[in-house]
Amino acid sequence: MNGQGGDLLERVLMAHGGAERWRGYSRVNASIVTGGLLWGMKGLTQDSNPRQMTVWLHEQRASVMPFGAPNQRTAYTPDRIAIETTEGQVVAERQDPRASFRDHDETTPWDALHRAYFNGYAMWSYLTMPFLFTLPGVKAEEVAPWAEDGQHWRCLRVHFPESVATHCPRQDFYFGDDFLLRRHDYSVDVSGGLPAAQYVRDYVESGGLHMPGKRRAYRRDANNRAIEAQLLVSIDISDLRYS
Repeated sequence: MNGQGGDLLERVLMAHGGAERWRGYSRVNASIVTGGLLWGMKGLTQDSNPRQMTVWLHEQRASVMPFGAPNQRTAYTPDRIAIETTEGQVVAERQDPRASFRDHDETTPWDALHRAYFNGYAMWSYLTMPFLFTLPGVKAEEVAPWAEDGQHWRCLRVHFPESVATHCPRQDFYFGDDFLLRRHDYSVDVSGGLPAAQYVRDYVESGGLHMPGKRRAYRRDANNRAIEAQLLVSIDISDLRYS
């Protein structure tokens, strides 16, 4: 909780359920449905079937199933991505997966392990926000507010260390009067620095914690505005269960 955003960050954490309640859980399970243009840009097809996402809250670890076959799932950590059977047999794996994106641009094709790594770090980030802002080495500072559609949102600029796998080192998070997240700006470093503005809404409550049920990430233009015709990624989250 370093930097100049301590007061805002405290209010944000409380609005999302509070750090103490968060520390009482170790894992979250959810049903996710994803879509958007990014998958086609990467030479992939994306169906609208629901998948089961599991995220460990206090370690960078995640898994989604089914993945590629009904009896397959992913096993994500920052230093390794794998596809395995539900019995634990390794189908494919890659060590130091971030390095495999070096020199990628927006339309460089992804293989199944690229996709699995992206899903792993992105969903881990989304399902641990905003509590991941309190991790060691993460710095949050309040910067100038943002006006959009007649609303004024306070902004936390968050700087992530190399030890946290995420979209990019510096990201901006905008919060409404209720201190719930409204918008998240970042660059997708694993896709040539593709600039994105992600809007979140339809909050759901589970176990006293509050998380967005819908996420919509659009390409962001030079004026920091979302290009509505370019919906890069959509994520619908339901059946959120903390344990």
